[in-house]
Amino acid sequence: MSPIRDGNVSSQKLLRGTLSLRDHNAQVSETHAVIKALNKLTGLGMPKTKAIV
Repeated sequence: MSPIRDGNVSSQKLLRGTLSLRDHNAQVSETHAVIKALNKLTGLGMPKTKAIV
């Protein structure tokens, strides 16, 4: 199964606990990428609703 389709596998890979890059700026970028991916996964689980007026 593709890691993009399987949120569990993808989040496990993203949250492995350590940053793989040594440079501070690269670590910041890696952290931002993880946050963006987690926000996307969270958004996929939220239902789309509209207000009925």
